[in-house]
Amino acid sequence: MTSYVVHRNGQEASAAELAPLAFAGYAHFTAMQVRGGHIRGLDLHLERLRHASMEMFGQVLSDDWVRSCLRRALQAGPADLSLTATVYSSAGELTAREADAGLDLLIRTRPAASGPEGPLTLAAVEYERVLPDVKHVGEVAKAYFRRRAVQQGFNDAAFVDRHGRLGEGTIWNLAFWDGSTVIWPAADMLVGTTMGIVRRQLDRLDVPQRVQEVTVADLPGLSGGVVMNSWTPGVPVHRIGSVPLPGAQSFVELLHRAYQAEPLVSP
Repeated sequence: MTSYVVHRNGQEASAAELAPLAFAGYAHFTAMQVRGGHIRGLDLHLERLRHASMEMFGQVLSDDWVRSCLRRALQAGPADLSLTATVYSSAGELTAREADAGLDLLIRTRPAASGPEGPLTLAAVEYERVLPDVKHVGEVAKAYFRRRAVQQGFNDAAFVDRHGRLGEGTIWNLAFWDGSTVIWPAADMLVGTTMGIVRRQLDRLDVPQRVQEVTVADLPGLSGGVVMNSWTPGVPVHRIGSVPLPGAQSFVELLHRAYQAEPLVSP
């Protein structure tokens, strides 16, 4: 049994079916970690796919059909793996037939991942994503700015908008800590599924949270910061730009505890 599975619309994908996607860039996706054949925040992943499909294509795939395709892909691999589900139109990107063509679902699995241990250093880069609330493909800027950050001695990059607000990382959400409250940046960004899981579980744990604008100049007044994505609910950030951040191990542990409280569900 292999960790690498590629299914199109619930069936093993052929080379002929995959070839047109080699240079395609108009699609959206969601990424998740599967453990024991189960997924945390499945409802958030399905909601993300529905929202993005309506925004980009004006139509959606049914949740039941998506779940059936997920089950088939999981049955072909081990119990623990990483999974990406991508929605696109087989009509192509530059055609008037797109609205009548329907949508296709590409599911790809690979070995399970847990992300870096950190702490990380992030370059502060002025950049705003197009359609920030959609997890779309073909974002050359994310890879470009990450590569530039690494060349400059950082681990990755955090994005600052035209108003000077920190919003998100290249592939990460940001979260901060003031010693008692979790702070989520106020900016146009992609709200990650892990972020959604952590927020609702922090509510259940009665942990205070607030959304506020955070600039690089605000960082010295904070007690810690992390990045999170489908790999992990919290990797500590040691520095953003030239501004150091405390380790805040208790903050990192709190986020992991909240994430672990989310039940694993079967698709």
